[in-house]
Amino acid sequence: MSSLLKARLAALLAVVLLVVGCGSNMDNSHVRLAPPQESTTLGPGDVFQMEIVGEKDLPTEYQVASDGTVDLPYIQTVKVGGLEPQEVARVVREKLIEKKILTDPSVVISVKEYSSKRVTVLGQVQKPGSFPLTPGLSLVQAVSLAGGFTSIANKDRVNLTRRTKTGTRTVVLSIDAIMEGRSADIPLQAGDSIYVHERVF
Repeated sequence: MSSLLKARLAALLAVVLLVVGCGSNMDNSHVRLAPPQESTTLGPGDVFQMEIVGEKDLPTEYQVASDGTVDLPYIQTVKVGGLEPQEVARVVREKLIEKKILTDPSVVISVKEYSSKRVTVLGQVQKPGSFPLTPGLSLVQAVSLAGGFTSIANKDRVNLTRRTKTGTRTVVLSIDAIMEGRSADIPLQAGDSIYVHERVF
């Protein structure tokens, strides 16, 4: 083997080792991602609890139907899709007064589960799919919901795609960096899509 070829191979090996070394120390400091947009409006499949103060014998838990409506005591079908919890409470109160069921009711609405707001986890995870967005759900927690990584997952190359006010943006993140404490975990928002790439051997 000529000395020139040996020199080229040595240089190539050095580059490969440098890339591998840098990959293992990757963090997410380069990522600029808009904070998650909070949305608490109700949608199909969401479960909420309703309390009408003083009316203890009524059911307390309700689920929004596929058309965005819910059947409630005294006032029957009410359109709640797209409304905030406090708006639902106001609508229920007004209808109770309108139908002369109660004169000055106090209605409290609290959401138990946002099934209509979901995140998607695909690629090299054990159970890819769509999962409900629970309050405070993070990138690492979403991967855990999907059963964790497969044996060939590239934990340093995880795409996060998010809809923003100006369009859709995709960033590449290292979950290893998060797990090792070198980067903060990423809070998710409804509609976020995560894709875990395969490791290149």
